[in-house]
Amino acid sequence: MDLPASVDVAVIGGGQSALAFGYHLRRIERGRTARGLPPLRVVVLDAHPAPGGAWQDMWPTLHLFSPAEHSSLPGRLMPGTSEEYPDAAHVVEYLTDHERRFGLDVRRPVRVFSLTAGRAGGLVLRTDDGVLDARHVVNATGTWDRRFIASLPGLGTFRGQVLHTRDYRDAESLEDARVLVVGGGNSAAQIAADLLGTAAVVRWAARRPPQFLPDDVDGRTLFEVASQAVAARAAGEEHAGVGSLGDVVAVASVRRARDEGGLVARAMPARFTPDGVQWPDGSTERFDAVVLATGFRPALDHLRGLGLTWRGGHPAASAPPGSPFPVRSADDPRLWFLGYGDWCGAASATLVGVGRPARDLATALVTALDEEA
Repeated sequence: MDLPASVDVAVIGGGQSALAFGYHLRRIERGRTARGLPPLRVVVLDAHPAPGGAWQDMWPTLHLFSPAEHSSLPGRLMPGTSEEYPDAAHVVEYLTDHERRFGLDVRRPVRVFSLTAGRAGGLVLRTDDGVLDARHVVNATGTWDRRFIASLPGLGTFRGQVLHTRDYRDAESLEDARVLVVGGGNSAAQIAADLLGTAAVVRWAARRPPQFLPDDVDGRTLFEVASQAVAARAAGEEHAGVGSLGDVVAVASVRRARDEGGLVARAMPARFTPDGVQWPDGSTERFDAVVLATGFRPALDHLRGLGLTWRGGHPAASAPPGSPFPVRSADDPRLWFLGYGDWCGAASATLVGVGRPARDLATALVTALDEEA
């Protein structure tokens, strides 16, 4: 399917953020067309070959931190499952159905390489499927495509297998291997728990001792605390945020591994060696593989040619009138951001957290389009 020559809005990314935005945009459009205004020309460009966003690339045993009824996008509740927390496959099914129900024009697979200023006042998107002119662009690319590799002494000399979170598929692929998992967050804990009992040896290393959240604390509490933190900071008050609660949510697999004593993090190795690591006490240990659960960064390399101001690893953004969420570029009013985490909305990188920033973004963007017209 060929790309249109021009659109009012181009959305880059077809995952959960794009779907939340698309839902709110459709609601606004119904009101506009009822007043006799022409429909907006909107296209979603998704680099994945199928619906589901980055969830379809994650390891099968990964689980959400909240029950299904508290993990929904706007417009439709996520169906329940037999498990306490849904797995990645269930999320993919939910996102696929959400996309179908609300009839978004999604083109895939289409990868955007660059954005430049257009002569007619819009932005020009260069893709592997052609060139597209857009009056406004919403970036909803997430972070999955831009992994972060921490600087670890000697890692380049290690002759074993080096995986990142996004490369990990299942414990069976590392059966009987000696594996070191590096990182202090939820991904590291879930991967280490997954490997226990299948890999020959599993070690977990972090820069500081990870703190497990109480067993009754999950994503529902985290979202509430994150929202409270944003409101407090906006009022000029101090708030410790979710970091004060702990690092790791005790989903079933993690809770079981922790209680059985197999999930204990140790200090980071002093350095890597060709055959493994040297620990701070001078002792050495052999490993066949290392899994780096060291996080991600916003996947926004396609914006580098626009000369934007970057702060803290992401483009500077501001909040449109009537919204607390900094979802609009501070340098280019045609450019918008959604779903990258706290810098553009509290917990906006989560299924339940992206809804409100998506609503405000859709409202502000349509207002901007109408004012331009």
